[in-house]
Amino acid sequence: MNEKRICITGTDRGVGLALTRLYLERGDTVFAGGIVKENEAIAELRDRYPGRLHDFYVDIGDDRSVKEAAAFVGSRTDRLDLLLNNAAVLGDTTKTIRDDIDFDEVQRNYNITAVGAIRMTNALLEPVMNGGKLIANISSEAGSIAQSYRDAWFGYCMAKAALNMGSTIVHNGIRKDGGRVMLFHPGWVKSMMSGTFTAEATYTPEESAANIVRRIDERGHEIHELPLYLEADTGRTLPW
Repeated sequence: MNEKRICITGTDRGVGLALTRLYLERGDTVFAGGIVKENEAIAELRDRYPGRLHDFYVDIGDDRSVKEAAAFVGSRTDRLDLLLNNAAVLGDTTKTIRDDIDFDEVQRNYNITAVGAIRMTNALLEPVMNGGKLIANISSEAGSIAQSYRDAWFGYCMAKAALNMGSTIVHNGIRKDGGRVMLFHPGWVKSMMSGTFTAEATYTPEESAANIVRRIDERGHEIHELPLYLEADTGRTLPW
């Protein structure tokens, strides 16, 4: 298999860290963006795979930080085979419309979870289009309007729905040149995203990452009118 150059965000822990480890194990070069400046797990991978892991700080909610991150990546490669936008925040999952909602928190969620992926894509579009022309955004079933059932999770659900729309706009803009966007629901993952460890969840980060990579391998070459919006575990197409 030919070595690929992949940029991943949200690599501090969880699915992002698992994706980083998996692609390195496959022999690829990974540009790993996170918000933890001294990350023991990333440092260990850097030592294990010298020259193939380039880690950098990025706050995807901040324009300047994203531009600095793109400059870091651009100084080391002129092409990316895959941009994998994984970074996101969960935010409050309890407040309903009858409660006192923290709208500053909702806007922060939107800025990071929805707009962050578009910032990264905008900043790294040139190396992406010079390379594999593929962008994979980690979305969620929570972003599906057609199967919405929650009465809370305002920030996260609205942000993921907005990410889906933003992804279709990106897809429309690059499709004629062979570019494409994929969207994934990673499954319910054992993680610290909620602030406490969700031990009861279905998948480990490693299992979720393996499912995502398998779907990218299987269908990443396909170009459709709209982005593929898939459950990573089953491969089922999710409704918008």
